[in-house]
Amino acid sequence: KSFMAWSAVNLGYSILQEVADAAPTAELEPITSDYVQTDEIDMGMTYAELSEYGKLRKQQRCGPLSMFKALIPIWGPSSERKLDLVQVADKVRHFFRQYAINRHKMTTLTPSYHAEDYSPDDNRHDLRQFLYEVSWDWQFKSMDKFKAELQSSPMRRADTGGHA
Repeated sequence: KSFMAWSAVNLGYSILQEVADAAPTAELEPITSDYVQTDEIDMGMTYAELSEYGKLRKQQRCGPLSMFKALIPIWGPSSERKLDLVQVADKVRHFFRQYAINRHKMTTLTPSYHAEDYSPDDNRHDLRQFLYEVSWDWQFKSMDKFKAELQSSPMRRADTGGHA
């Protein structure tokens, strides 16, 4: 996206700026004057959130509870986003439900070049299981328990950083 914006300015391909500014969409539904299908609405999360989830899941090997703990300082009440703990927990739940439903689709890929440590398409060293129980019962109950502890203890509320 940033290369397209650079090319529009520096190489004179002004149409590339329109492409860079366009909302990502699968274009599976007709665009009308009052409706445009977008990936972020379909996914229920932004690409920035998806990137954060991906890094925590793949690089940090976070499960639901450890991801929740890691996102509290980034998205929680004392962050710039100022989401409450319930909102952070709901976002983590949504991600892991979608992850469990779709993980099996990422197990077969054509060979490709990967120049960075994190890439959503890179599964060369990904030995995680690919079939998951969608409900994540134990993990989500652990998140709820941790969230309740944070909400009930003023001392713990101040220290919500790090993840286990």
